[in-house]
This record gives sequence, C-alpha cells and structure tokens, in this order.
Amino acid sequence: MKETPLVEVKGLQKSFSIKKGWFGANKYLRAVDGISFAINKGETFSLVGESGCGKSTTGRLVTRLLKPNGGEVWFDGQNIGALSDNQMRPVRKHMQMVFQDPYASLNPRMKVKDLVAEPLLIHTKLSPQERDKLARELLETVGLSSFHAERYAHEFSGGQRQRIGIARALSVRPSLIVADEPVSALDVSIQSQVLNLLQDLQEEYGLTYLFISHDLSVVEHISDRIGVMYLGTLVETADKDTLYDRPLHPYTQALLSSVPVPDPNQKKERIILKGDLPSPVDPPTGCRFHTRCPACMEVCKLKEPVFREVEPGHQVACHLYDEEIMKNEK
Repeated sequence: MKETPLVEVKGLQKSFSIKKGWFGANKYLRAVDGISFAINKGETFSLVGESGCGKSTTGRLVTRLLKPNGGEVWFDGQNIGALSDNQMRPVRKHMQMVFQDPYASLNPRMKVKDLVAEPLLIHTKLSPQERDKLARELLETVGLSSFHAERYAHEFSGGQRQRIGIARALSVRPSLIVADEPVSALDVSIQSQVLNLLQDLQEEYGLTYLFISHDLSVVEHISDRIGVMYLGTLVETADKDTLYDRPLHPYTQALLSSVPVPDPNQKKERIILKGDLPSPVDPPTGCRFHTRCPACMEVCKLKEPVFREVEPGHQVACHLYDEEIMKNEK
C-alpha cells in the first residue's frame, strides 16, 4: 500500500492585485500559477529557480501564511485550505518556517530564550520554568550554548542567528519545516555547517523539509527530490541524482550549466539564456520559457506544454517530450 504524502499540493494558484496608474484597471501578478507536487514523510523536497519565480510564495502558501486563490494544500491527509483561522491554529504547531533573513525574523527586544520559547507559549501549556528549560536544551541541540539564552539577537553572528531560528522552529516538534533560503545570507563556510545541522536534525527528529533556494549547489547537498520553477509554474521534478545526471527541460539544463565545477581541468559547456525573465503580470503565451529557450519551436509560442511523467518519478513540462507534437514537427 502506497504511503500517503505528508504534503500534497494540487493546482495551487496565488495572484496579487496591482494597480496601473490613477485610472488604470487592476492587473494581477500571477506569482504561483497551477503547480502540483507531493512531499513524502521524512524527505527533503527542494524548489529552485530564479528570483521572482514564485518559490517563496509557494512556501508561504503551504504553511497557510498566505491564502491561495485556487487549488488545494493537503497536510497529513487534511485540506488545510478549507480550515478557518481557529481550526488552523492547532495544525500550525506541526508546520514551522525558517526564514531567509535570521535577523529580520528575530525580535531584537526579546532575549534568545524567549524567542525560542515563544511557540511553546502559544501552542503548549508548559510552565515558564519548563519553557525556559526546553529553550536552553534546544540551543544546545542546534550547536549553541545554554549560556547564550540571556543574550539578544544582535549579539550573534548570522550563522548563530539562523541556528536560533532553527531552534525556535523545532520547539513545538513539527512534522514539516519550510526552509526559505535559509543559508543564502550566510558566508559559504557557515552555509555547510547549517546544512549539516539541518540534515542531522532531520535524522534525529524525523523531519520533513520543503527547502527553497536559488543555489543549485546547496540544493544538491540536501535534497532527495527537486522541483524546478519558472515564472510561477513547475517545469521539471525528479529525484536529485536523475535531475543532475539527466536534466530534460532546457531551463533546468541552463541552470545546471551555471553551477561552478571544482575541478579546473574539467571543461563544462555553459548555456547562456538570452533575454530577461518576463513579467509575471503579463506572461508569454504558450510555453512561458519560449522567449528564452534555445530549442524553441513554433508550437511553443502557441500551446502550453502539459506537465507529464516521461519516466518513473521524472516529470517535465516541455513539448520536446510530447511524442505527438514531435511527430508533427518532423
């Protein structure tokens, strides 16, 4: 019997209304436009793509920090989009978020012990002494000292602040952690420490991660499966090894070609994408990538590709893998 995914996203959509001029009609920025994916218990599913592709918005939709305009988010067999704010409250302890900027997400007026214990105050009935004890234990768990509990956020380095954010997310023992660019603001030497910490905690606590990043070398280190986003849509999903060995979508191929190779003797052909990322307010017709795609065909400008499974566990939205269309092209 197939295991039910912890998270299942179906046709998720999110638009933001924007105004053009004093008397202009409202236009809508389509940040997320009909994406679907699932995350199994205990795995790390990563979303990658350029800035503005909608991956961070997706993370906020999964945790219901934003409400979708369409589609569904199922968490542990429950459609959380259909829940009221009061019904959602007990669910929130099972899903926590680690944000990109650790300083902006930490209240500068609160001591570290109070920052870490704040979710416990909301979601549990522990006494102040019990919350304080657990906060100090969590600081030890993420590689800090309980001695740091009396300090304030500004007294820590960026890597240490991110550890505090992770400790706070862990405090209510969640099933899912959405990590939104958790290492992008950190020095490279610190990035690996935080990534290793996340992996150790996943093994220790049985965590499930939705990991959001633009850095493919970071994603390779931590992921089990990867979804590639472009202009609000998913263009490819596969397990890590398959995606890095056999990327199918031209956009994925271009992204992977930009990843630095540590061996100076190993030559790698770089795929340079021409043009700028189109506006999500007015996306191109047909395939959204056709304006920059080196393999663009006439059908790409007219017809949107279907997101299809081309081999077990490997899905792609590209006309190059539509046998019917390719027959006609020939």
